[in-house]
Amino acid sequence: MEKKHYGSIDGLRAFAATGILMMHIASNSDYNVSGYIYNNVISRFGNFVFLFMVISAFGMCCGYYERVLENKISFSDFYGKRFKKILPFFACLVILDILISPSISSIYEGFADLTLLFGFLPNAGSIEVIGVGWFIGLIFVFYICFPFYCVLIQNKKRAIAIFIISLIYNFVCGFYFNVGRSNILYSSCFFIIGGIIYLFRNEILKFNKWIILSLLFISIIVYYAIEGNTITHLLVSSLFLIYAIISDGKILKNRVTSFISSVSMEIYLSHMVIFRIIEKLHLNTVFGNGLIQYIITVILVLAGAILFSIIMKYFIGKCLYKLKIK
Repeated sequence: MEKKHYGSIDGLRAFAATGILMMHIASNSDYNVSGYIYNNVISRFGNFVFLFMVISAFGMCCGYYERVLENKISFSDFYGKRFKKILPFFACLVILDILISPSISSIYEGFADLTLLFGFLPNAGSIEVIGVGWFIGLIFVFYICFPFYCVLIQNKKRAIAIFIISLIYNFVCGFYFNVGRSNILYSSCFFIIGGIIYLFRNEILKFNKWIILSLLFISIIVYYAIEGNTITHLLVSSLFLIYAIISDGKILKNRVTSFISSVSMEIYLSHMVIFRIIEKLHLNTVFGNGLIQYIITVILVLAGAILFSIIMKYFIGKCLYKLKIK
């Protein structure tokens, strides 16, 4: 079965990656910027990681769900492709981070990072070597569990039941076991809802996009009106994905968003490294300490992360070709 490409989802990836970048720059700077948008809206853009989880699950189901259940997949190729897609670029960043700040701790953490299995650690979110990499650890755990995940959501009724259980697990993880989003059980509800949206994709295509867009705006208002929690994160992320599935608008689906989406993982992983370089060059304070400088810094970091990602992917591709790694 040919995999259907939902072009508007590229836009979600692009905006999510940019939003996370904006949040990290704001939280790691001392810009004298006031106002509700800067202090309350942008500060929560880090929660776009939950949208990434939902999108990742949906995308994996589009490509592999039926093939896994019908035993038409080579798991050696499946896991090999995951390693090849993530490890080379991530490994370069890990090694660079260790060289910049060498220590015994960084060597231990770097080793864990390079295995891509650090998501199984109980404190994966506390790893400082490429700190944002906790998401890669979580995603790789999801990849490893994906065959079991497909069995869990084998039909719609079972998937809904599993989703309810995952919500309970989310509460228990946070309330009793004191683990958060870097833990696969805590975050399982986001991956499950991505799978449920996939199972109902044909029904979703019949939805009125203006009604969904209205519901999305309402959910965003509710999200910012109350303290963020799992339910609001799920609601906003799910409605974003549902809207992208039924939307064919140019805002989400265009050449720019498609291009940024193609390197969104690399932007996510490298943007803080680029920010630190810009800091050392004092380019983050050239135009003062206000809103204009913040916007310029965001543009510089985004452009730098994109350029770095393109160059690194090019050289990594050349190296893999010479090593004849397919």
